[in-house]
Amino acid sequence: GSSGSEDEAKPGTAAAAAAQKREERLRKFRELHLLRNEARKLNHQEVVEEDKRLKLPPNWEAKKARLEWELKVEEKKKECAARGEDYERVKLLEISAEDAERWERKKKRKNPDLGFSDYAAAQLRQYQRLTRQIKPDLEQYERLKEQYGEALYPTSDSLLHGTHVPSKEGIDRMVADLEKQIEKREKYSRRRPYNDDADIDYINERNAKFNKKAERFYGKYTAEIKQNLERGTAV
Repeated sequence: GSSGSEDEAKPGTAAAAAAQKREERLRKFRELHLLRNEARKLNHQEVVEEDKRLKLPPNWEAKKARLEWELKVEEKKKECAARGEDYERVKLLEISAEDAERWERKKKRKNPDLGFSDYAAAQLRQYQRLTRQIKPDLEQYERLKEQYGEALYPTSDSLLHGTHVPSKEGIDRMVADLEKQIEKREKYSRRRPYNDDADIDYINERNAKFNKKAERFYGKYTAEIKQNLERGTAV
C-alpha cells in the first residue's frame, strides 16, 4: 500500500517541478523583456540627444560655459553690492598668486602682438580691437525692439536706407574713436625730416630704408671699412 502511494506522489511532484521551472523561465523572460524595452528607450533618448548636439553650433559648449560663468559673476556682483563691498577687490582677494600668474601668461598668449605682416591681418586686428571696445546698451536695444518689432531684424527684402537715425551719443563715440585712430596713425607714420647735407648712398626710397636698417644693426662693425673706402685707403 505504501509503494502505491509513493508511485502516485511521483507524477504530482514531477508536475509541480515542471510548473516551477516553467514559471521561472517566464519570470526570466519577463525580466529580459523589460530590460530590452529599457535599453531601447535609453538608446532612443541617446539618439535624440546626439541629434540635438549635432544641430548645435560647434562652439556651443564654450558659449554655454561662458554664459554660466557670466551669470555667476553677476550674482557675485549683486551679493557684493548688497553687502556694500567692492567686487573687484573681493575678486582679487580670492585669486591666488599662482592663478593670477597663470591668467596673465594666458592673456599674453591669447593676443600676442605679432607686428605688421600684411594689410589684411592689420585690418583684422583693428576690427577685433574695435569690437572688443563695444559696450552695447541693452536698455536701448529693448526699447528699439518694442518700437520696431520684427522690422528691427532686416531681411533681404528690407529697405534700410533712411530707416535708422543714430543717436548723438553714438555719433560722439564714433568721432572720438576716429580722432584717436588719426592721432595714433600720425604718430607712427609721420615723415622724418630730410637732411640736404646728408650723403646720398641710396638709389630709391626702398633702398634708403634698407641702408638705414643695415647701418643701425651693423654700422659699428663696418665704420672703419666705410672710412677707408671714403679716403681711398681700403686694401
